[in-house]
Amino acid sequence: MRRDEFLKSLAALAAAGALPLSARAATNLKMMIPANPGGGWDTTGRALGKALQDAKVADSVTYENKGGAAGALGLAQFVNGSKADPNALMVMGAVMLGGIITGKPPVNLTQATPIARLTSEYNVYVVPANSPLKTMADVVAQLKKDPGSVKWGGGSRGSTEHIAAAMLAREVGVDAAKINYVAFRGGGEATAAILGGNVTVGGSGYSEFSEYIKAGKMRPIAVTSPERLKGIAIPTLKEQGINVVLGNWRGVYGAPGISAEQRKHLTDLVLASLKTKSWQEAMDKNDWTPAVLTGPAFDKFVDDEFAMLRATMVKAGMV
Repeated sequence: MRRDEFLKSLAALAAAGALPLSARAATNLKMMIPANPGGGWDTTGRALGKALQDAKVADSVTYENKGGAAGALGLAQFVNGSKADPNALMVMGAVMLGGIITGKPPVNLTQATPIARLTSEYNVYVVPANSPLKTMADVVAQLKKDPGSVKWGGGSRGSTEHIAAAMLAREVGVDAAKINYVAFRGGGEATAAILGGNVTVGGSGYSEFSEYIKAGKMRPIAVTSPERLKGIAIPTLKEQGINVVLGNWRGVYGAPGISAEQRKHLTDLVLASLKTKSWQEAMDKNDWTPAVLTGPAFDKFVDDEFAMLRATMVKAGMV
């Protein structure tokens, strides 16, 4: 076979999807991270980017952080600036859904293309090490005495830690509308506020607080999981008599207007990356729970999550 005929045949096979991912042309991917550096989305996006390169399905991955409004600012930039781009990805998750419900931004997640749910994580609530409040019972007592005096720090308005705080208030007989919630654009800002004593209680995934908990700079007082996290001695809200369970999940979307074939290709790239050693190491390091979901099942999951979160937030007086 002549060289030009061989190359034509190779191109045809790649276009038809018959070649393994590693045999196709290298891909230069762009990763939108709709949060400031240092938080869960940032960690997830960069871990995924490394895994994509380690799996040899991406030649390079460039990152852009755009924090604010529970990811809505980054979503808007992604939707408006990446139309029909088959090499664009955006990290997202439950926090973005909550932010869209409360903030009603001019763009919507339905304008982008679902690719995959990746992980799930429960929120841990902490207090500064020198706080006079030592337990969640202390926090609840202060909350009942003077709701406004308890500053809850976490992600943007509508984040899972915000929703959980409102749910907790309702469970202990406090008007959720009186919750004094301080929103931060990224995990780094929230961590600094907790360490500086600028908030009473901070909430986020365990991975974002673990090094400070182990160093004795933060005291964990509750986790929003149904059971204690494996190997971590933090009491659940349920075992402390507060019937609140709420998980946080993270996933990835593609650009608006890509074809079904391009969506499948991106999905295949992501699934290949999840088999790498570096991704497994990131899962272990950050105490993430695998929660992989793709295709129509992921589409339905997101729709169901929107409905569930909206109902929960209405009951909590947040919408």
